Amino acid sequence: MALRDVWDPELALDVFSLGLIYDIRVTDDVVEVDMTLTTPGCPVSESLSGEADAALREALPDFEIVLNVIWDPPWTPERLSEEALETLGYRR
Repeated sequence: MALRDVWDPELALDVFSLGLIYDIRVTDDVVEVDMTLTTPGCPVSESLSGEADAALREALPDFEIVLNVIWDPPWTPERLSEEALETLGYRR
């Protein structure tokens, strides 16, 4: 999956493992992705969403890509994958 190649430079984890991808919808020739960031003031907000958009466009050149940055519901650490929890030293 292309989004696993998009890394948050501050946490050294991909956006999928961080739980920043809320939804992926595919209809005909359109892929629409809802993603968020850890905080509205995230210093990599523009670059991270831009990298996600570019990764999707490169992986799916025959599709129209619509990337929505959304803030509701807000991201929380509960969205972290097991892999991310382990990497960050947390356990559930």
